[in-house]
Amino acid sequence: MRNSRFPILFLLSLTCCLWLGHPASIAQPDNSAHANQLLQQGFEYYQTGDYQAAIKPWKNALNFYQETSNHKYSAMVQENLARAYQKIGDIEDEIRYWEQAKTDYQQLSNWQQMGLMQTELAQAYNRFGQPIKAIVLLCGSLETREEVACTEGSSLNIAQKLNDREGEMAALGSLGEIYRIRGEYELAIARLNASLDIAQELNNPAAQASTLNNLGNVYKAQGQQRESYANFAQQRGDSEQEKEYLQEGQGYYNTALDYFKDSLQIARNKNNQFAQMRSLRHLINLYYRYEAIRQRAESRELDLSELSILPNTTQDAEVALKQTLELLQQLPDSQDKVYAAIELAKLKPPTLVDATSQPNRCSKRQLAAQAETLLQQAVSIAQNLKNYRAESFALGELGHLYECRQDYQQALEFTQQAQWTADQNISAQDSLYLWEWQAGRIFQAQGKQEETINAAYQRAIATLNDIRDELLIAERDQQFDFRDAINPLHREFAQLRLERAELLPDGSQEYQKELESAQETIDSLKLAELQNYFGDDCAFIPFNPERVDELVGENTAVFSSIILGDRTAIVVSLPKGKKRLEWLEIESQKLREQVNQFRRGLERKRDRNYNPKPGQDLYNQIIAPFADDLKSAEIETLVFIQDGILRSIPMAALYDGEKFLVESYAIATTPSLELTNPQTLNRDQLRVLALGLSEASEVDGQSFSALDHVEEELEAIKTRFPDSEPLLNKDFTKERFQEELKQTVYPILHIATHGQFSSIQEDTFLVTGDSDNRKLTLEDLENTISGISSQPNSGELLALTACQTAVGDDRAALGLAGIALRAGVSSALASLWSIDDASTTIFVKEFYTNLLRPGVSKAQALQAAQRALIKAKDRKDIKDKYDHPLYWAPFILIGNWL
Repeated sequence: MRNSRFPILFLLSLTCCLWLGHPASIAQPDNSAHANQLLQQGFEYYQTGDYQAAIKPWKNALNFYQETSNHKYSAMVQENLARAYQKIGDIEDEIRYWEQAKTDYQQLSNWQQMGLMQTELAQAYNRFGQPIKAIVLLCGSLETREEVACTEGSSLNIAQKLNDREGEMAALGSLGEIYRIRGEYELAIARLNASLDIAQELNNPAAQASTLNNLGNVYKAQGQQRESYANFAQQRGDSEQEKEYLQEGQGYYNTALDYFKDSLQIARNKNNQFAQMRSLRHLINLYYRYEAIRQRAESRELDLSELSILPNTTQDAEVALKQTLELLQQLPDSQDKVYAAIELAKLKPPTLVDATSQPNRCSKRQLAAQAETLLQQAVSIAQNLKNYRAESFALGELGHLYECRQDYQQALEFTQQAQWTADQNISAQDSLYLWEWQAGRIFQAQGKQEETINAAYQRAIATLNDIRDELLIAERDQQFDFRDAINPLHREFAQLRLERAELLPDGSQEYQKELESAQETIDSLKLAELQNYFGDDCAFIPFNPERVDELVGENTAVFSSIILGDRTAIVVSLPKGKKRLEWLEIESQKLREQVNQFRRGLERKRDRNYNPKPGQDLYNQIIAPFADDLKSAEIETLVFIQDGILRSIPMAALYDGEKFLVESYAIATTPSLELTNPQTLNRDQLRVLALGLSEASEVDGQSFSALDHVEEELEAIKTRFPDSEPLLNKDFTKERFQEELKQTVYPILHIATHGQFSSIQEDTFLVTGDSDNRKLTLEDLENTISGISSQPNSGELLALTACQTAVGDDRAALGLAGIALRAGVSSALASLWSIDDASTTIFVKEFYTNLLRPGVSKAQALQAAQRALIKAKDRKDIKDKYDHPLYWAPFILIGNWL
């Protein structure tokens, strides 16, 4: 709904000015007439698309009305100025004039117009990357359900109180668009449908076309999301799940197609060229997604008939593309035209790729012969509009075009122009990191000095971190998704540093510095991956480096893995600042297959005789090259900062030919040392809140079997911690959980219930005993725990002993790691797969018994518990079969290991 009300509101405000002529409050009629002439002059410029020229006469008119304290006319002119700045892409000035117009209408007690200005202001803030602020303006609070009463003074509240149907339509539509961008699709559809109903009631074709287009975008986004889920399923080797997600995605795409076609038809009936261009561009992208899915299905030998892929989408795309190119030349110059030209120049033919693509990838362009002309046109228009952000993207894409042609000198000239342009305006800096990165690649291709290449990459990463940390994200519908770029950018730079380290003498100061830089780069990537998994911009605050040093003692070694395309780096940090690098000479896909084979072998219940060879192979690749270093440094604890697929396996089960790794070392894992709380365990007044579910249950149609040994597990905890409180079955509800934490401080939270952790956050949850709502989501868990984590002696450990992650799902471990971080818990003890057996009770007894011993770290307590099961044949109280890794290997310690 961002632009749907624009023509109507603009003409209303301007027409009022012209009709009223000389308001009574104006003392000098001649001057008033001159002000009206200025308004008409600006209007004529605007109508021809010369938005920059329209601004000057309107500003002069505004000065007159402000000097005469004519708030009514002042507000109207400021509306027009805000829209002109919107057209040229100056979002900061746009916001300033919406704010001033809103203030003027408040002084006039014109609440209807004030509400409309507030809606316009919210749309601007949303484009500026501040959706929360926009939602507060529109409704006053974040909505969590389809029907909600907005707070007093919000746009929607004002419109509903005044029965302003047009204002209500605009506010609802704006909310829907914001929720789409936030990925809250059910809320988005509800708000947009409500807005569409009013637009149809008012017979407002412009609003109908815009809202239909936005509804199409919601369903298209859901289709892309399902394609991403299909990619995760493919990585796990689950072809049935992959096909199911593709089918769902196809259904969403079909719905989106209908909405885009309806929007285009209305826009054509009203000869609305900008709306036609918008719908055609969406249709082209959608037709290409159809073809990409078709190619994917054929290459994967999936049944095309079950996917219901529409026929003739290639021909439909060609027709739409031809119409779009013709329409582009008819449009007046604006930032919308600039971005349309850039998008067309970047357009790639449908290929077997993910729903997203990396911005630095050189590949065939659909309009290869016209791409340069389109980009030159975009540069020229953006320069005339003085729109630095649009100009930066156009110049940068020209640079990329020449980079792919291997004309590096010309590529560098355009890229440096793009950098300079992006640096001129704060709203343009979301493109800056792209061009700094591009410059680094070009320098590398030119064979420039390493210092020059490294400096460019360092600037790119620093800029990107600033954007992420400060939420400096401009118009998101036009922005290249930085998460598509963040992974290759960081890995490219880390690879540069590692390869340079290879050329330096082992142990030299420069060697250590290069390895440290590579680790810091990947640490930054891990932080972004966590934010990506949780789907928001919640900041993870790193601890002070000096405190992090306290964490790594004299007997601890840290293994960091960095997976690149053709090989994997293992960097080990030893005491006294010593670092060493070794390489796994194996392609990333083959490494994935090897790791998945190892994981499947650990979980295979049928094989009584465990085959240790896969674990021994990984030991020889990852641990053996450093065995002498570990021995000479008298290392007792190994901490792993894993990358990619390596996150999905327990390192404790690696095998040296005689014994498992955990028999020699205490083991922990953490997403980043800087994110690990260095606080040591306070054993005074340790108390456990133990929650469990032993009954069979069902969540969202998925059945979960009974856990027969949970009650015994909770009793064992009560025996070791007499002050603890067990909540079993029907007593384990979200409400009771929250009440207990409010009343009593529990340093340890132990949850023995089915837990599913997935690469898809929506499919990640714990099962409670609440018959009305058995699902405890990650957000529920985080909100429940985070409120008490700041209390003294709280938040020491979160134990989840019956969790399940799928083989090959390396993103699921992000959920395990992230929940502890977001909730403020120092450590998490979790299982990678669930074992419904008395072995878990024995493990829990051994773990807590050892944890209570003075001087025993959490990692050492875990080691002792796992060793107890490994040595099952030596103990009469433990069944022999528990020496199989199936029973002891799934448990991993995440975060603080002290």
